[in-house]
Amino acid sequence: MTFVSSSPQGIVTTTPGTDATWWRQAVVYQIYPRSFADSNGDGVGDLNGITSRADYLQALGVDAVWLSPFYPSALADGGYDVDDYRDVDPMLGTLEDFDRMVAALHARGIKVIVDIVPNHTSNRHAWFRQALAAGRGSDARERYIFREGRGPDGAEPPTDWLSVFGGPAWTRVGDGQWYLHLFAPEQPDLNWNRPDVREDFLVTLRFWADRGVDGFRVDVAHGCAKDMSEPLPTRAELTQGWQGPHPYEDRDEVHEIYASWRQVFNSYDPPRFAVAEAHVPAHRRPRYASAEGLGQAFNFDLLQAPWDAAGFHQVITDNLTLAKESGSSSTWVLSNHDTTRHATRYGLIGADGKAPGGQDGKAWMVAGADPADLYRELGLRRGLAATALILALPGSTYVYQGEELGLHQVTDIPDEARQDPAFHRTPGVEVGRDGCRVPLPWTAVGPSFGFGDASAHLPQPADFARHAVATQWPDPESPLGIYRQLIRTRRALITEEEALTWLPSAPGVLHFARPGGWHCVTNFGVTSCPLPAGRLLTSTRPIEDGLLPANTTVWLQLDSDQRS
Repeated sequence: MTFVSSSPQGIVTTTPGTDATWWRQAVVYQIYPRSFADSNGDGVGDLNGITSRADYLQALGVDAVWLSPFYPSALADGGYDVDDYRDVDPMLGTLEDFDRMVAALHARGIKVIVDIVPNHTSNRHAWFRQALAAGRGSDARERYIFREGRGPDGAEPPTDWLSVFGGPAWTRVGDGQWYLHLFAPEQPDLNWNRPDVREDFLVTLRFWADRGVDGFRVDVAHGCAKDMSEPLPTRAELTQGWQGPHPYEDRDEVHEIYASWRQVFNSYDPPRFAVAEAHVPAHRRPRYASAEGLGQAFNFDLLQAPWDAAGFHQVITDNLTLAKESGSSSTWVLSNHDTTRHATRYGLIGADGKAPGGQDGKAWMVAGADPADLYRELGLRRGLAATALILALPGSTYVYQGEELGLHQVTDIPDEARQDPAFHRTPGVEVGRDGCRVPLPWTAVGPSFGFGDASAHLPQPADFARHAVATQWPDPESPLGIYRQLIRTRRALITEEEALTWLPSAPGVLHFARPGGWHCVTNFGVTSCPLPAGRLLTSTRPIEDGLLPANTTVWLQLDSDQRS
């Protein structure tokens, strides 16, 4: 079966944007545009490539797509260094291509979410170029965070803070001042105390909403508000029991910014949606997800949870409580563009020689990881079981491109091919995130397995042939077949009532019921266990003799005398 989309004319779907709460229990598919589909043979994915695969996305059954940044960028950080927030990178297409993509997705009933990056611009942004040209003390420099250095000649950075990608969080410019960049030097942090910075982002939100965008994923949502008043704390002070508000993380003032964004979102009918990437303590998350703020916030807790029934139970219970507190719905995430793919995390061998699974979201992003330390099939089996579990939960599920194909983290990328700044700024320490960003395989043959007509911008391993969409599509028991069945069945079962009832179960097993009388049972153990009698709705592995295999999830309708 081919998935090069034809004209959307004649496709009968629901009209996008008529339901203000579509996002609460949506299945959202994250696209990393440069690695999804290449339409022009330059080795880089693009917007027309996404449009060409719109039929695939519809057949997969997702409710929305989230696009990682596609803006003009030097790619110092995979597109998160933005030159212009209201344009498309020429390598990825044009604004007209963007409009055609949105039309194609909307015609198939698929909503569109775009990434917005408010904490920093790129160092090629017009504002930063103006700041450099204007010099110290200028109004242009006040849009960013410039400071004089320490020491008699100002040769030391203003603080000893480190960037997320390693190395100092400050870079010196030609006239001797230093600017703050909590990420790469090519990503100078904005000064959100400036009214013109705040107003410009409101213009950007309206620009994309007016083009039909249904929602926004907000990068580093916890970082915009900063208090750079002297004296600034040292790194040691910040990491050793710092009391009071942090100078640049999760400050209360950040919610003033998002309250103004909410006014923009609510000016549309239906209101636009937003989800915060906010790495904050759990009790701080509800405010980002409130109806007065962004509306939803990512729950990344399962990226850290081991393959363990008790651990999953705790994460699920805690986050449903937080969702109730915010009035929003929770989000469930197992993989994304910043983390080790979960099939790999769940297949890593522990120090005792066994394979307990779990690990954290950064597993296999450090130097020295050994491919021999991986049970591939076990990791995939657990990954599918975890996916079926989260798709059964109240809230929205975020699926990262390629996880539906059972892809593992690519671990053998040559150093000279790596692109992630984390690799280049921490020599010998981190290999970075390139392993989860390798372009998708669509066919078993071709110079890039159907990704395009040329070699892909990141090298693909040979085993991508057996993971390709065309290879898996006819097989209902393939990972792709299982994802399609899960999403299709979920759509038929889900109701507006976001409720869950835990039921008694054997050790190592999680069992809960959802409104409508259907149940989800996951066996985290190492041996099969009895399965309640009932009608099987879907399963991640075949059921034999009424037993639920290890590392398996089933959905079923229980016999009436066994329902809770």
